[in-house]
Amino acid sequence: MPKKDLKKYWKTNLKYLGILLSIWFLVSFVMGIVLVDQLNSIKFGGFKLGFWFAQQGSIYFFVLIILIYIRLMNKLDKKYGVNE
Repeated sequence: MPKKDLKKYWKTNLKYLGILLSIWFLVSFVMGIVLVDQLNSIKFGGFKLGFWFAQQGSIYFFVLIILIYIRLMNKLDKKYGVNE
């Protein structure tokens, strides 16, 4: 792969990582810790929403983020011809 394409590949990869990790931070830290009192006024599946995010929601979002990252990286690999 040419050096120019390699830089574009890694720049795109880092952009994906930054966005997805920011979403994970918002879901796990902000919604699970910082906004827990405000979210607890909402019920979700019989539980307070803040409690749900702190206990289970952040884990579900983390798995979803992994799946999204896999899909994005597969597309990026195909675009630059480095797929297996």
